Amino acid sequence: MTRYEYKVVPAPQKGTKAKGVKTVEGRFALSIEQALNQMGAEGWEYLRAELLPSEERSGLTGSTVNWRNVLVFRRALEDEAEVPVVEFPAQAASAIPLARPVRGPDSVKAPARISEAANDPPMSLKPKKEAGAADEDGDAPEKT
Repeated sequence: MTRYEYKVVPAPQKGTKAKGVKTVEGRFALSIEQALNQMGAEGWEYLRAELLPSEERSGLTGSTVNWRNVLVFRRALEDEAEVPVVEFPAQAASAIPLARPVRGPDSVKAPARISEAANDPPMSLKPKKEAGAADEDGDAPEKT
């Protein structure tokens, strides 16, 4: 089984000026191309681009979520001894979600456990009879 190591780098945000490249799109494409070629020269294979949330401090006590574009590269490892082992503290590993829903102040949390009523048999789906309506056999209701 082939083992890989991965490298994630920030995607360029601005285009690079170059001779003969006049448009904003062309300059931006050139900056991406240069980043891919530089990593390829170092033996890295481009895998994909990702848009990921990054929780950052805002002011003294607040925080905001900013979305960051990154480029993901990989390369095959020749020898298993080269695999760098990165250990995360238990708390830090759980604090790094890949994708976490952003909750607002009015979001509703799911109940902690299912109520007893959830185990009751389901109610009949038959509609209730209206007063004066005939039953399933077509008989008129009895008058009392």
